[in-house]
Amino acid sequence: MQGKVVAITGASRGIGAAAARVFAEAGAKVVLLARNRAEIDALAAEIGPQALALRCDVSDWSSVQRAVATTVQHFGRLDVFINNAGTIEPIARLAEAEPGAWGRGIDVNLKGVFHGMRAALPVMRAQGGGTVITVSSGAARNAYEGWSSYCAGKAGALMLTQAAHLEEGPHGIRVLGLSPGTVATEMQVKIKASGLNPVSQLDPSVHIPARWPARALLWMCGPEADPWLGNDISLRDEAVRKAAGLYS
Repeated sequence: MQGKVVAITGASRGIGAAAARVFAEAGAKVVLLARNRAEIDALAAEIGPQALALRCDVSDWSSVQRAVATTVQHFGRLDVFINNAGTIEPIARLAEAEPGAWGRGIDVNLKGVFHGMRAALPVMRAQGGGTVITVSSGAARNAYEGWSSYCAGKAGALMLTQAAHLEEGPHGIRVLGLSPGTVATEMQVKIKASGLNPVSQLDPSVHIPARWPARALLWMCGPEADPWLGNDISLRDEAVRKAAGLYS
């Protein structure tokens, strides 16, 4: 990753912040994208001059478009784009969900991924290649009570990964997703507080640390992950964890 440019949405906390640190440690220049400017400014200061913090709302196309344009203007290229920003809210049964809140979940979890791809892919095609990774979920393939917006958004995002691979693979662009399982982040706190579905009943000790999926994202930028192009990689797979070096 030495000298490569990596943009990460939802970089203010959780998997996004951990990924920013991991990629920077590997020699990459990292672009931190999030709505909370104070948090990404602090993270950029921690990482150093190879980090650039840009306020970005993934649900707003013009915001994502500006962020990618600024990235290219500042660093000259874009090698990796990670669609990490996501929201579990609203946690509510379909018959009780507030339509506006339900739609806002789709704006982030599905339209946000489209906005990231739409902004990054032309840049990568022009420079001859790149990698786009979307942080997915087991909810992309399995329904959970109270998570209809999240499940629908993640399922749609998986289809975007498949479509982008189909369209852009011939142009040297690698597109794939990461399904990390349950991770010790703020999202799990909200899930547990909801009391809905079996995931909320999990003991916090079973959640993996955010650094694990962050390291997996780094591994996915290399050729060893090519068998999963156009699909999601699951960190529940022991073979994947070993291949990504998560036990070392």
